[in-house]
Amino acid sequence: MQEVRRFHALDSLRGICAIAVVLYHTHLVGSVTEWAFFSNADLFVEFFFVLSGFVMAHAYGSKPQLDFNHFLVSRTFRLLPLHAVMLAVFVGLEFIKYAAYQHGFGFNQTPFTGIYAPSQILPNLLLLQSWTHLTENLSFNTPAWSISIEYWTYMVFAATMLTASVGRYLLWAVIALSGFALFYSQADVLTSYAQKGLGCFFAGTLAYVCFNHLRRRIAPGFALLSVLEALAAIAIWAVLTSQLQQKSLAASAVFCVTIVLFAFDGGALSRVLRYEFFARLGRWSYSIYLTHLAVLFFVISGFMVVQKKTGLEAAPMIGDIRYLDTGHVWSNNVMVLLILAVVVTVSCATYHYVELKGQGLGKQLLRRRMVPAG
Repeated sequence: MQEVRRFHALDSLRGICAIAVVLYHTHLVGSVTEWAFFSNADLFVEFFFVLSGFVMAHAYGSKPQLDFNHFLVSRTFRLLPLHAVMLAVFVGLEFIKYAAYQHGFGFNQTPFTGIYAPSQILPNLLLLQSWTHLTENLSFNTPAWSISIEYWTYMVFAATMLTASVGRYLLWAVIALSGFALFYSQADVLTSYAQKGLGCFFAGTLAYVCFNHLRRRIAPGFALLSVLEALAAIAIWAVLTSQLQQKSLAASAVFCVTIVLFAFDGGALSRVLRYEFFARLGRWSYSIYLTHLAVLFFVISGFMVVQKKTGLEAAPMIGDIRYLDTGHVWSNNVMVLLILAVVVTVSCATYHYVELKGQGLGKQLLRRRMVPAG
């Protein structure tokens, strides 16, 4: 079978999962955001970890040795520029909240305290915040916890590449099983975020090994893959809306199977996912994931101002969650679409002006390194 260069369906699925995470963090009374599926869509972060492991194994796993300097630069300039920009944005938002606080307008939390304390800036900048019990794991830009785990998991992956192919596969299995075992037993080793991230990422590397084995021996047709893809989608819906106690572990297993199936890029759903709309969501997925809470901050703040000025329950607290309410279910659903539109528009901009620029800087650095001195 011809070597697979890019997994188009999986790229698009990454974008759809990022949108689902946006809906998980968005709360409008009576809207689609309150469906059980989206109320559990934080589990799609596991999908990102599994997919990252799968892609890393595809890109590097079969190489006899790894150019660590090239790997370090490419991975750093892939993740860090947008993360650093969004960290700066959230620090700036604390200054805005502080100014509002000085004028008698309070938010949910006193500015520069708790997860937004100045002491958390450096751990965030170094992407260490979610690895230790000494730091606030969900500080500043909350979704960045997974970027913290992913970045240093890349370094663990690079270390496994020092062994021969059979040895590295064994290491991947040991790390995956250890991560899941620690997470399941709630052991106080690393953080639960690190345990889950390591388990899912290296489960993804093993999923690639399985895929690579399968594609060299079978060539499933369109009809079979279409049925299997549909069953995978149903399984994801069933797990996310279930009452399973170990829902995270079940979702991780389903995501591994789903990624293997969609990696063949051969079924009906894979064909749909090739449409440019979904392809763009895939390209912008990292920006969607990291920018959406900043967009939601401004939306929520606007609703809170309306509530303060008019007395209408536009931003009620239900439990410990800040909800938004325009007064009608239909208009709340329209507001959901508007929020998604703004998030995607902002993400398009950050993709082009932050992500691509950052990757370009990394490539320039690598080119300079390759030019011999003379």
